[in-house]
Amino acid sequence: MDPSALAHAAELIDQADAVIVAAGAGIGVDSGLPDFRGDSGFWTAYPALGAAGLHFTEIACPDSFERDPALAWGFYGHRLDLYRRTVPHAGFTILKRWMDRAPAGGFVFTSNVDGQFQRAGIAAEHVAECHGTIHWLQCTRPCGDTLWRADELAVDVDTTACHWRGELPRCPRCGALARPNILMFGDAQWLAARTEAQIGALTQWLKGVRRPVVVEIGAGTAVPSVRRFGQHLLHAHDARLLRLNPREHAVPNALHVGLACGALEALAAIDATLAAG
Repeated sequence: MDPSALAHAAELIDQADAVIVAAGAGIGVDSGLPDFRGDSGFWTAYPALGAAGLHFTEIACPDSFERDPALAWGFYGHRLDLYRRTVPHAGFTILKRWMDRAPAGGFVFTSNVDGQFQRAGIAAEHVAECHGTIHWLQCTRPCGDTLWRADELAVDVDTTACHWRGELPRCPRCGALARPNILMFGDAQWLAARTEAQIGALTQWLKGVRRPVVVEIGAGTAVPSVRRFGQHLLHAHDARLLRLNPREHAVPNALHVGLACGALEALAAIDATLAAG
């Protein structure tokens, strides 16, 4: 990595009064989580779905729970079990340390549904999950606005066939099929109140921020939710941008820094530069 770019990145972190982590799926790759970028990556992770010719958008949608609930829950149940077992990589600890050392603290805005930031010790009150989370469930109908934790849900999936075995999760209120509280493709049934409350807390926190740095990690343009959030902060809060992305690392101008590498490698290099500085 370019030493001058690392020095600039460390300076952005050091001079900021707040650290805003804007994270897409790329941050989880160093923890061993699959990259669903393109059909090949998705089908490598779920060969049964590849054999059936199912694309990510065809399983990650509300219709899949109507067409084949055992297959839909096979996919989401496998992911739930995977995320429960995954240990966040050391880059999460670095981000938490940067947030803790900033005068105004920090906040996470992420499109990830895996709960890795909370597992890494970042307070849930400082995480906004714009696409929801797999760790909370809702009714597929839905029969009301009730959400409940997935903590007690015992996952039993035939990973070869990507099928849920046994009784499917049900809504405790009406008995209808349950689903994760995740914003899916073409989703008119998603209950957004939990995420809206998180965004509200982030908006309130931003009122006390003066010199923020946005650390954008693994957020591409294919699903631009995280990128749009960061771009908004550049204009609304005069934020500086530190973009870590192996493929799409370009930044608007020389005030910002883009590094063409993965999350853990970049975070460790910047943190070492900070410590040496």
